[in-house]
Amino acid sequence: MSIDMKEAFRALADDRGISIEALLGALADALESAYRRMPGAEDFSWVTIDFETMDIRVLAQDIDEEGEPVGLERDVTPENFGRIAAQTARQVMSQRIREAERDLKYEEYAGREGDIVTGIIQQSDARYTLLDLGRVEALLPQAEQVPYERPEANARLKAYIVEVRKTAKGPQIVVSRTHPGLIKRLFELEVPEIADGVVEIKSCAREPGHRTKIAVGSNDPQVDPVGACVGARGARVRMVVNELRGEKIDIVPYSEDPKDFVMKALSPAKVNEVIVDEEAGSAVVIVPDYQLSLAIGKEGQNARLAARMTGWRIDIKSETQVEEEAAYNEVDWAEGEWIIDEETGEQVWKPAEGGPEISLDEWNEASVVEEEISNQEDSVEESLPSEDSELLEEDSSVINSEEEAEQESEEAEEQN
Repeated sequence: MSIDMKEAFRALADDRGISIEALLGALADALESAYRRMPGAEDFSWVTIDFETMDIRVLAQDIDEEGEPVGLERDVTPENFGRIAAQTARQVMSQRIREAERDLKYEEYAGREGDIVTGIIQQSDARYTLLDLGRVEALLPQAEQVPYERPEANARLKAYIVEVRKTAKGPQIVVSRTHPGLIKRLFELEVPEIADGVVEIKSCAREPGHRTKIAVGSNDPQVDPVGACVGARGARVRMVVNELRGEKIDIVPYSEDPKDFVMKALSPAKVNEVIVDEEAGSAVVIVPDYQLSLAIGKEGQNARLAARMTGWRIDIKSETQVEEEAAYNEVDWAEGEWIIDEETGEQVWKPAEGGPEISLDEWNEASVVEEEISNQEDSVEESLPSEDSELLEEDSSVINSEEEAEQESEEAEEQN
């Protein structure tokens, strides 16, 4: 082959982004395949290519009974090998180049799972959306798309790489717009402190398209993690919100204290007290009555995201509910259980201390009688005068009688 072939190889390698060694290897494999199809070809043979001179040789060795090569290498290059090889190797060469391109693309993205990419929307239907990443296309399934988000053709979109699959047609890159990792990567792009490791996103909880909560901590006591993520006048977090098409983001400071962390996670609601049960992994949160709806959030969204972010099962109660439960627990309730009588099939009350069983009708009658007695006692107490009122009436009668006696004595003196 001429030196022009050498330049052609270099141009092809630059155009396809493939190394010259890979191209020469593909050409050698193609020529070996072409040689073995020729009549009288050696069983054990291979092709060597000198890239400097573009000299192509076919070498062979003999094989013993065990299938191992023996003897010296022989040059068995056919006289018309160049013409025949060129015709046979063209298709094999093209196929090997495509395979090398697919392998190169796969290796480029195989180690980028968990990274963020920017693509141009090429095609969108009910099943998936295709993103053009340049040399390859990424697949955005419907399950990984944000609800009510309408992809527009030729629009730029950032997505999170979930999986890279190796297929016969090349690498298949699956991306997501709903993964919580997308939030972390977007903040890394906008917040230098996160990219440098000074500020860390400790945990993240997200309901795509609606709201996200993230907890951030600082490795430098002089750096405010929340302020670093928000930016001057909210410029940094605004960029992330715009990329997420207006999704709300709550940024709270991370705390090692579970009570403090749960309290901050329910922001913007104000919390009075947090009672943590470490064995059960739950936390009871007490809030003022007017903060109950804000702490729970729309359809329980705020409490749900706070539970996911903190890892604690959160039960939110108002001050009134806590007082009612305390009053309820102070009542001396009867001990026992409701069971089903095997003979009658009716529900009966079985006292814990023993004694006769009470049917449901008898229980209801006793409750009605007890309520009537209670009402009668209340009415009697209201009708009876109190001790203070009786004393007041006695004192007033004594005072009135004394005043009448004085008036009578004064009238008798005036008559005399």
